[in-house]
Amino acid sequence: MQPIQNLDATAVKQLLAQNSAVLVDVREAGEYAREHIAGAKLMPLSQLDAANLPREKPLVLCCASGMRSQTAARRLLQAGFTVVAHLHGGLAAWKAAGLPTQAGFSSQSV
Repeated sequence: MQPIQNLDATAVKQLLAQNSAVLVDVREAGEYAREHIAGAKLMPLSQLDAANLPREKPLVLCCASGMRSQTAARRLLQAGFTVVAHLHGGLAAWKAAGLPTQAGFSSQSV
């Protein structure tokens, strides 16, 4: 099994700016609605379904602090995904880096 890649907020921001990865937020819907990274697709860990995730680009998973995203990454690697990373420190690290978030829902669910 491939290792989980730990990415910092700056690396994730760069991947998103280059459209080189798909960001999947594995928090619950209420958490996502309160605050999330722009462009993040919602797929709560409680409903994680590898069959409904894109395979054409690397996946970067995020949550509040990095714990749920690590769990999700392990599940996806076991399901056969080969390039899976997570935002080390989660949304807290993203905000600590001074990067913006947004609130509400959009058509960003996976």
